[in-house]
Amino acid sequence: MLNPKKIEDLAKQLSDNLPSGLKQFAGEVEERSKQVLQSQLMKLDLVSREEFEVQQHVLLRTREKLEALQTKVEALEKLLEDKQA
Repeated sequence: MLNPKKIEDLAKQLSDNLPSGLKQFAGEVEERSKQVLQSQLMKLDLVSREEFEVQQHVLLRTREKLEALQTKVEALEKLLEDKQA
């Protein structure tokens, strides 16, 4: 789910943008940045795009079924009212 290459790229960007006085620590900063990013991203409750799309499809089907059931209930209620009248 988490792309290690993107985390490495982000850590590299952080170390590349260090002030010139801290450039000597760039390797340490990059490694520590990767560790912190991975740790924090793992804490997030994320789903893959594929899982999201599957759940989106399930929700759409559920909505369609619910709307069909609502229509049937309304028709049955009307039928019941007509019989009682």
